[in-house]
Amino acid sequence: MPISLRSLGPVAALLLAATSCVNTERDIAASSATRTSRTEFTPPRGRGERVGSTTVLNTVRATHPFSDPNSSDTFILQLRGPRILRGRLHLEVLTSQGDTLRHEVLPPTALIDDPTLRDNQSASVRDKEVSILRSMNGFFAPSHFVQPAVPATATAPADVTPQAWASLRRDANAVGFDYPTSAGESRLAYSRQLGKAIVITNYQ
Repeated sequence: MPISLRSLGPVAALLLAATSCVNTERDIAASSATRTSRTEFTPPRGRGERVGSTTVLNTVRATHPFSDPNSSDTFILQLRGPRILRGRLHLEVLTSQGDTLRHEVLPPTALIDDPTLRDNQSASVRDKEVSILRSMNGFFAPSHFVQPAVPATATAPADVTPQAWASLRRDANAVGFDYPTSAGESRLAYSRQLGKAIVITNYQ
């Protein structure tokens, strides 16, 4: 005989309704905790919001000195799209006044740091999603910010102009931010002399 929520009373009905609501993020978090209890996992935030016609699946943010040593800029990583693996990661850096210093779009698979998942065609969608979301949680870890952005002994890469490279080398207070891309590890730095953000691809 089916149970009527009305017959259970208001408190019991609320409890029954709450326990029946199981979302994907909670499933992912539970399965992740079972596999690796020593790795902290935080379920996605901001899910359900929209940017234009695109659904936001997850958002992480942090503040850190970058363009100005006397104030902190805001770093935002937002996953938008119909599904985690079919979405796009939007990396944005905003000044304390709200000006955009950098807006870059990355594929979610760039955040899969486990090569057995990234290169394995038979790896489950769930495992890949968990890896992406966990990497988003640690995307702005303090260890990813370095100072100076460019050591004085570093060799200039081919994708950075000599003027930009020299401006970074001369600024001991310049901050670099390391992050993964589909092309490899990149470093984002800000040249106060030129007044713009500079990306150094495949930074070693």
